Order: sequence, then C-alpha cells, then structure tokens
Amino acid sequence: MTFDSNYSMNRISIYPIVGLLSLVFSASSFASCADIFDHKMRQLHSQNQIDICQLVEEKPVLVINTASHCGFTKQFKGLEKLHQQFSESGLVVIGFASDDFNQEDKDESKAADICYVNYGVTFTMLAPSSVKGEKANPVFKGLNQQAKSPNWNFNKYLVDRQGNVVEHFGSRVSPSSDKLRQAIESIL
Repeated sequence: MTFDSNYSMNRISIYPIVGLLSLVFSASSFASCADIFDHKMRQLHSQNQIDICQLVEEKPVLVINTASHCGFTKQFKGLEKLHQQFSESGLVVIGFASDDFNQEDKDESKAADICYVNYGVTFTMLAPSSVKGEKANPVFKGLNQQAKSPNWNFNKYLVDRQGNVVEHFGSRVSPSSDKLRQAIESIL
C-alpha cells in the first residue's frame, strides 16, 4: 500500500469528523428514551418537575389515571403493593391524577393527602392533567394512540421497555388480579 504526500493532511482533517461521529453515536446510545416518556411533568402537590425518561430508565412501566374521590380510589393500596413487590425487579409505577371524570379533589394538597397519607402511596404521582381527548397530557396522548383511551378512573396501562403498550386493564381490574400480575411478570 502506498500513501501520497497528502496523507498526513487528509488524516488530520478526518479526525474532527471521526470525533463528531463518535459523539453522535455515543449520545444516541444515551438518548434512547421512548417518545411516549420523553416529557417532564409536575409532581403532585409540588413544584418539582419529574423527568419521566429519567424515572423510567428503559424499564417496564405501569401507568394509571387516578382520582382521589372515585369508587376505585381504594385501588391505591393495591397499586402500592405492586410497586413494593415489583420495583426491585424494575417495574416503575406512575399515577396520573386527573379530573377528566369530575372526581379529583380541586385542592391538590387534599388529593396528595388521600394518596400519600390515607393510602401510603410511595410511587410517583403526577399533578392533575387530562388523560383523554385533545387535551390529554403527552404521555396519555401516546398511550391513547396505542390502546383504548380511559373511559373512567384507574385504567392501567402496562408499557414495555421500548414504550409499547403491552396490555390495557380497565378500572374494574384490581391491582391484585392474577391477570395483571402475570402480565407484569411477563415483561420484567
């Protein structure tokens, strides 16, 4: 193999390009958040912004639309049990407070008390936002494109590590349901 006299000049001019490509490819390996979770949203009764990508870190996720004054509100206790049981295996549980069905407390501090004090919720709860229709928050817009939109509170969406809805469970499916637990176990 022979090299011409311009070899050293070509090599020098290639290094910035190679360096730039390295940065692009290494950045893309870190930026692998599913579009559905590439959002920041406010935590319930807080000014704290939750980076959902950082929270889920390519883990399976159980997303629930919640309300503090619903007949299904007692499901918080079972959802907390799921969180406790499966969080070490990678499951992330996120509750999205919503008043779309007119059952969320207008006072966020009271809604927070119901979650955190009455039911001992330690999983992430987000501030009230819409979960259906044109006003749906960005996470639920993504969920609603993949599965049935919630028609009541406490719908449960099981989402895989890539951001795909694996299964949708309606309000009447209890967090202690064998079907829900088996679905969670299947994606861990």
